[in-house]
Amino acid sequence: MSKTAYRILWGIAGVLLIVAGIMCISWEAVALASLALFLGVAMLVSGVVDVLIFFSGRSAMIGSGWFLVDGILTVILAVFILFNQAFMMLTLPFVFGMWLIFSGITRFVQSFDLKAFGVRGWGWFTAVGILMAVAGVISFLNPVAGMEAISAVLGASLILEGISALTRACCAGRFFR
Repeated sequence: MSKTAYRILWGIAGVLLIVAGIMCISWEAVALASLALFLGVAMLVSGVVDVLIFFSGRSAMIGSGWFLVDGILTVILAVFILFNQAFMMLTLPFVFGMWLIFSGITRFVQSFDLKAFGVRGWGWFTAVGILMAVAGVISFLNPVAGMEAISAVLGASLILEGISALTRACCAGRFFR
């Protein structure tokens, strides 16, 4: 696959994640009724994109193993969310928190791989990774929070994940040797 294809795939994943985040923040009643579905679909697309990008460009890509690990875990969580929606509504803060913490840590670690290769803009990946991990920890600290608060935190976290994917799309050329 070409760099343009990578940019397009990451761009699509980013836009879908941001749209899901905006919907969670804007329409709390709708978000509460279908939160698990929005989250599951957005996570599934994001995870599949990461896995596809790994398999098509692993030999030419810096830090490609992190894309595979993040993609596989995101797909597994997405499938769990999509097929267990009633249970997910009860455990959403914990599952979502795990996803954010892991995704944030992988982006944080990957940013130092980028720094080692002299890639400009590696600090943005560090910042996004830290923000995502902090959002995940917050999700664990107060799981009994009102559904409106969970909807807002979920929406903001999805937007952060989308921004991370769009950052990857914009910097796709920097991932290749």
